[in-house]
Amino acid sequence: MFPIETISAKMLDYYADRSDALIIDVRDAALYQKSHIRGALNYPYSQIEQCRELPREKLLIFYCQRGGSSMAAARLFVKKGYKTRSVIGGFEAYRGRNLVISG
Repeated sequence: MFPIETISAKMLDYYADRSDALIIDVRDAALYQKSHIRGALNYPYSQIEQCRELPREKLLIFYCQRGGSSMAAARLFVKKGYKTRSVIGGFEAYRGRNLVISG
């Protein structure tokens, strides 16, 4: 079993400002379009297996709605040799300054 490191949702603002981290939203595209963390890429969990190459030199920060899918995505990429973190509580726990709300 690969241990997955976690971060709190409030740490997302810290990582959003770093050039050595990449924030990935694994919720479906409709939820991402409605609201997401500024700068986050959207790779829905249902399609995460098709996500071939992400920059290996960056720390991958995964979040979903509540935390379960991001943990699974982080585990998948740790097995591929990436450095990852999963956000505890997911998007529902985020209350930071990088929130983007559309329409």
